Amino acid sequence: MGVLMNLALVAVLVATLYGPVSRELTVLGVWRKSDAMGVKHSFQEIPDTMQCEDLHYHKVSGQIFTACEDSVQPRFSWYPGLANLQGPATSTGSIHVINPKTMKSTRLAFENFSGPFVTQGIDIVDDPERSDALYIFAVNHLSNPEYFDAATPSTDIPKARSQIELFHHVLGSPSVRHVRSIFHPLIVTPNDLYAESPTSVYVTNDHFYREGLKRAFEDLVPAARWSNIIHLQLDGDRVHATTALTGLHNNNGLGHGQSPDEILICSAVGGTMYRARRVQDSDALEVVDEFRYDSTIDNPSFYADPYATEGDDASGYVQAGLRRAIDISHTHADPQGRDGAMVWYTRRGRSGEWETKLLVEDDGTMIRSASSAVLVPGESKGNAWLIVSGFVSESAIAMEVDLY
Repeated sequence: MGVLMNLALVAVLVATLYGPVSRELTVLGVWRKSDAMGVKHSFQEIPDTMQCEDLHYHKVSGQIFTACEDSVQPRFSWYPGLANLQGPATSTGSIHVINPKTMKSTRLAFENFSGPFVTQGIDIVDDPERSDALYIFAVNHLSNPEYFDAATPSTDIPKARSQIELFHHVLGSPSVRHVRSIFHPLIVTPNDLYAESPTSVYVTNDHFYREGLKRAFEDLVPAARWSNIIHLQLDGDRVHATTALTGLHNNNGLGHGQSPDEILICSAVGGTMYRARRVQDSDALEVVDEFRYDSTIDNPSFYADPYATEGDDASGYVQAGLRRAIDISHTHADPQGRDGAMVWYTRRGRSGEWETKLLVEDDGTMIRSASSAVLVPGESKGNAWLIVSGFVSESAIAMEVDLY
């Protein structure tokens, strides 16, 4: 009887764990061969777009805004987003504008800003006082002088002291003006941003632990829901911060959805995009529903179909992620590493149900890693330009895709 009971318990345990474990292995790409060729396209590289983590299409100007590194090598020693913490940080990235018609990138000159700028997530928001200008929020992963300047640094002192930079840009001008730096103790492991206004922004802390085995455990165990989203309210020189959302696994990229109040949140390692909204009369966020994908996903975007009709609307969500995220544990600090990419597109089909299509699957031949992708309308319905970039890619790439 005891043996039968034990076998029954094992059977229940296996049945309970099989689904979540199988799902996690799929998302991490364990079943995918590293050298297999997937959904390929002819493509072109966009010059001077190194390691642009996050892309944002600005509909009014028709331009894509991003933050990139100015050289490839530094990220493999200092980049807190991958737990590369061999500092101090010395590299200076830059803000770029990509013209999707010419596929050329313009590096904007800094005004009133110098020093290290280690880029990751950004967001843009229109200037409410000027129709021809916008604000740019950008993560900056600085090193912590309390650690690196100490003769014998304590292991209790964080190596990174990340903050947010706020810039102002007049459309068509060759520069960005630095408005201020934003630091608060609740900004711990910032990944991405969602700007509501020039004075209100949400920030994801993608990990509770910054490095080591505990961080790896946090990545791999879905129950480790320790990341959070904080809200920052700027009031003159002061910064008011509150915790807006907890309980998600590895919340990562943020994006603007199909309506002004829809906030997209991605669980990177969980392969899940959540649609959320602000709680009424509060800075807190609440999750409305979710979409699951068969790879990691990073920074989400929404494509608004300009050719949409009542019965035919190609508007949808675009997700970029890693083809075999399981490999990142040994490629994250390797300049010669190879990380494949996957890009997904989710829209409502003619039946009204949500349908997901794999737009791109690459083994690292076209691009090393994918962390952001945006669709730009083509010249005819059902056709669009897809621009993809990655946190360790040497350049962003562009290709024409069929949305049907």
